[in-house]
Order: sequence, then structure tokens, then C-alpha cells
Amino acid sequence: MNIYADTDIGMVRKMNQDSYYISEENDNYKLCILADGMGGYTGGEIASRLACVSTAEYIKENLKNDNQYRKEKLIKIIHQAMQRANEIVFEKSREYEELEQMGTTLEVCLIYNNKAYIGHIGDSRIYKIQQNSMKRITTDHSYVQKLVKDGTITQEEAINHPKRNMLMKALGCEETIEPDVMVQNFNQGDIILICSDGLTNMIAEQEIYNIITRNIAEAPQNLIKKAKELGGYDNITVIIIANN
Repeated sequence: MNIYADTDIGMVRKMNQDSYYISEENDNYKLCILADGMGGYTGGEIASRLACVSTAEYIKENLKNDNQYRKEKLIKIIHQAMQRANEIVFEKSREYEELEQMGTTLEVCLIYNNKAYIGHIGDSRIYKIQQNSMKRITTDHSYVQKLVKDGTITQEEAINHPKRNMLMKALGCEETIEPDVMVQNFNQGDIILICSDGLTNMIAEQEIYNIITRNIAEAPQNLIKKAKELGGYDNITVIIIANN
């Protein structure tokens, strides 16, 4: 299994408020986390970093004394890790007035025994490439996604909707959260893409697929380069997990 990742400030923002984490070599599991922060000049950067660090620490602490992980246990650990991260970010936001509006998206992907255990909140995304196609496996917690679900607008209209960045759910903004947690098969030859909306707001999904499958090892850098060529209006973070 190979993991490729990169992050970039983009062409417009003055600070990179995306954060990501990739676990060190571990025989039993791989853990990847991505967070896209928001709120104030430094609030987003603090929120995303706190979310990544606290989630990783919670998961590692709850797995360190166990060599065999049951499906139900892993789902519960991811759920609890995200809830704990929410508490930490929410409490920090109440300590300082300048951090009052901070929050973050959070994507968690734990790979174990040919399965991907996924936690999701916000509008960063996780895709799976399998059998020559790419499918989004998370649903944006955004206003425009609600409009799509309600049938008010089409998925195509959502791409350029003026309120496409308005979140209905994020980590650290409320005292409690209810993240999406799911399990996906992750077989040999499958690829998982985790990315912030700085990528998906700039590049069409078909082009993302083309760039990844053309050269997977250089895909994070090539995707970031393309997003910046198209404007790079936001921070861009890409994590690619290849089950070779």
C-alpha cells in the first residue's frame, strides 16, 4: 500500500488553513486524516490542526493494545474520535473571542484488513477509484447539497452555485456533532482520494480521475498545479491511498 499527499496555500489565500495527517508505518492499519478549517484570520488553521491531532491521538490510543480489530469497534472508535475532536475545537473557540467562529471539516480514513473505515463531516470529500471509475462516497454537509437532495437544483447547477461553500454541518461549531461513519471494501487495485474543496471546486471529477490514473505517484502535485492554473481560490490538500 502506498500513500501520496500534498497541500498548498493556493493563489489567493494568505494562510493555509488545511491540515492533514498520515500515520507512520504500522503492520496492522493505516490512518489518514484531512481537515479544512474556517473562521477568522488564524481560527481555521487552529481548528483544522486541533482536529487532526486530537483525532489521530484518540484513534492510536484506542488501538495500541489490540492486534485484532472488530468492525463494530473500529466504527465506534472513529465516531468517538470525531466527537472528542469536536469537543476540543468547540472548547478552544470559547476561550478566545477571535476564535469564536472557527470550525473545520474532518475526513478520517482508517484502512484495516481490506476495508476503509470512514468518518466524514463538512464538505471535504472522499472518493473511491475502482474498475476504471471514480465514485464519491461522502455526501457534502452543505446548503447546495440539501438543495440537490430536495430537487431544487441539479448536481450540475450546484457546482457554480453562489452559496456552494455554506456548510450545514461542521466540526467545532456546536457542542455536539453527529458525523457520517461508513465502511467500504478496499481491495487490491482500489484507490481512495481524500481532498479539500479547494480541489473539487476547481477541477471536474472526470479530470481529477484522469490525472490520478495517468501518474498516481505524482498526482497530488499535478492536481494542485492544475487547480492553481484554474485560479486556486482556496487552499488545496490531496491524499491518495493506493492498495497495490
